[in-house]
Amino acid sequence: MPRLEELKIKIFSDGADLDSIISAYQEGVVKGFTTNPTLMSKAGITNYMAFASEVLRVVTDLPVSFEVFSDDFDGMREQAEKLSALASNVYVKIPVTNTRGESSAPLIHEL
Repeated sequence: MPRLEELKIKIFSDGADLDSIISAYQEGVVKGFTTNPTLMSKAGITNYMAFASEVLRVVTDLPVSFEVFSDDFDGMREQAEKLSALASNVYVKIPVTNTRGESSAPLIHEL
């Protein structure tokens, strides 16, 4: 059986527990990290930007994805711009639609 490091796929760690992120990063097995507002809420995170900054203080050389949590497109744009400005390894996730079923395609195209 091949070792995890030998697989031809890239494994990303999905979660919002800072200690787990640090551990996975130090082990060097994953190729990046991703989280979302639901995971962050379940982890008790109340300051999204502070959490994102802390993750990026540790993870400087791998991709890290954060999802906007606003449901209106102006808020999504503002959050996406703030998140992407945190570091060059940030990827911002935008939902395809908001909770009203409105397409975010124009915003995605703009960003």
